[in-house]
Amino acid sequence: MNKTTSLHIVRRFGPVGGMEKYVWELTHALSRKKQTIRVLCERCHAEPVPEIDVIELGVTRKRPRWLAQLQFSRKVSQFVNTQHFDDAVIHSHERTAVHQVTTFHGPPFLARKKRFLDFLSPRIHVWTWLEKREICGVQVQAVLPNSQLIANQLKRFYPQAADRIQEPALPGVAASFSAIASQSDGKTIGFIGREWKRKGLDIAVRVVARLREQDPEISLLVAGCEPAEIRHLFAGWNGGYELAAWADPHDFLANIDVLLHPARAEPFGMVVAEANAAGVPVIISDRCGIAPMITSRQGEVIHLKDVDGWLQACKKALEKKNVVEPLPLSWDDLADQHIALYQSL
Repeated sequence: MNKTTSLHIVRRFGPVGGMEKYVWELTHALSRKKQTIRVLCERCHAEPVPEIDVIELGVTRKRPRWLAQLQFSRKVSQFVNTQHFDDAVIHSHERTAVHQVTTFHGPPFLARKKRFLDFLSPRIHVWTWLEKREICGVQVQAVLPNSQLIANQLKRFYPQAADRIQEPALPGVAASFSAIASQSDGKTIGFIGREWKRKGLDIAVRVVARLREQDPEISLLVAGCEPAEIRHLFAGWNGGYELAAWADPHDFLANIDVLLHPARAEPFGMVVAEANAAGVPVIISDRCGIAPMITSRQGEVIHLKDVDGWLQACKKALEKKNVVEPLPLSWDDLADQHIALYQSL
């Protein structure tokens, strides 16, 4: 395998969020394959392997996000323009101006709901400009969506860049998830995610409340949300739920029997892939990027507004206890996809 050199750009380097975990796992998988990896970030939040060279630019501000992104982009450009990266593929995971490759981890900003007074908002003008520059910049040679859902959206909003939008670069799953041993009671439904509104926790609460009317032993385990923010959703419940602000994903998956993920918008759904690897059936919405990969061997995909569908799918998953077939997702395969791309550039 030929050796490649790549510079990855991400504001927070470390497994501190979905996109950040993707970058962390990808760079380490590339490093295991003896590729030369450098990372340019504001701050490193974990201890990478020594082979990865990390350059910290320093944290400027956190809010508002659009201004923080603009300032980070300027710092990246200033740094890159004073260094020599002629032998490296510059691969951004943020809204920057110096990359040849960018990975698109979320829905396009243009997919947002339009409002009459949008033209008065500097936030909207900046995000729109940053996104177009990221995809359509003259130096950009490849855009990697993290699912087919995102690929289709990018081609719709940026047809002028269709020839540089590559096949999806699907997230992998760590081998440790396939070694999880179940410790559940057989009647626990799980929900995990910090952005609980987007990921549909309110829908999950209504579904499980209905299921508990038929079987009060069914319970809901919620992780990743601040309990004070979501406790109002459980008004009228008499037990039957547990709220954890944080949980190790391995421990969380060991203690549930079904993952319920009724997301209103989910570019991919890494927690769905991790649950699948752990042998947990997944009941997810049709608005998840991973949805086309889910068959009856992994769980079910339900239309977001099909309340009866959610109820029946969860009930069937709890009763049947079918063996879950794992999806073919690995970080090493993702690394191989990137090495081939870097070589072609």
